[in-house]
Amino acid sequence: MKRNMDLVRLILLEIENIYQSTAIYNLTIDGYDAEMVAYHCKIIHEAGLISDYKAQYADNKLYGFGVGSLTWDGNDFLDKIRDDSQWKKIKDAITEKGLPMVIETIKLVANAFISTAVTGITTSILKG
Repeated sequence: MKRNMDLVRLILLEIENIYQSTAIYNLTIDGYDAEMVAYHCKIIHEAGLISDYKAQYADNKLYGFGVGSLTWDGNDFLDKIRDDSQWKKIKDAITEKGLPMVIETIKLVANAFISTAVTGITTSILKG
């Protein structure tokens, strides 16, 4: 199964939106089947962005799965890619440069955009 970073973002946004204090079971994302969402939740957990992932299988098929909350790193990562226009700029920059669409690249590009914005803000404050 191919990793889809747009789906990763949607999953993180949905977990942030609906997580209360217990696991979320059988998380659904419009336009994606349960196996695709479960796989992405598994790799998101392996990346350390969510606290837990457990799946149950029966007859060689996914029976159900549960996910935990966002981790500190998951919250930080989501904060960098939350805004739709920022997410598009990040993806466009990565694609334009022919870079791999991986979490580390996304973080680096997002951090570069953030650093540029912060520099502009601080320059503006110092001039004022």
